[in-house]
Amino acid sequence: MKALLIGASGTIGKAVDYLLTKQGFTLIGASRSTQPSVDFTSLASIDAFYEQIGELDAILLIGGDAAFAPLDQLTDSQIELTLASKLMGQINMARRGIARLRPNGVLVMTGGMLAYAPWPATSMVAMVNAGLEGFVRAAALDMTLGRRLVIVHPPLVAETAGLFGLDGTSYPTAATVAQSYLEAVESGRNGTAVFVSGYAPASDSGLSNKNADDQDSRDFSLTNYTI
Repeated sequence: MKALLIGASGTIGKAVDYLLTKQGFTLIGASRSTQPSVDFTSLASIDAFYEQIGELDAILLIGGDAAFAPLDQLTDSQIELTLASKLMGQINMARRGIARLRPNGVLVMTGGMLAYAPWPATSMVAMVNAGLEGFVRAAALDMTLGRRLVIVHPPLVAETAGLFGLDGTSYPTAATVAQSYLEAVESGRNGTAVFVSGYAPASDSGLSNKNADDQDSRDFSLTNYTI
């Protein structure tokens, strides 16, 4: 199975790349720095990239820049970054990518658990994650030839939790999160969300209030983390 992985160099992306390769997928990892390269904030770049890739069985979109800041401190440029990158970047990769999917192919997008369990200073990220799920649920109704559209909502991963001032043992590893992407590809789901085991919205684990006491210590100047 030939699969495109956008975000292969990120923490989750590397784990997904390893797992899918181990499962026998032929992986094409792409970013601004690869050859061929793609800047998914640019439609021209997306179109030129897909022209070089050919037909695919799966497209996995992981990542995108997003701004973390209290609502009254968000700048116009931070808002524009979040909308152009994580929201419209993924949507435009999906729009342009559908025609590249073979019949019965699957396109997997990435939201994040902040859509369900937001933290302070995450209004833009939470909005984008929820918006991507709404897009997937509706756009899945337009898929033809057995093609599918799915979204994964990962929580913060253990490997990067420390950057937010949190104990990494409370969060799943990137390898565990990668299993959710494999499930999204192989489960046959269409128009639904996939959650990491133990971190679904109704769960008491993951991004629940058990970490509320740590909120003031979190560094929300960070960007480009999938939560």
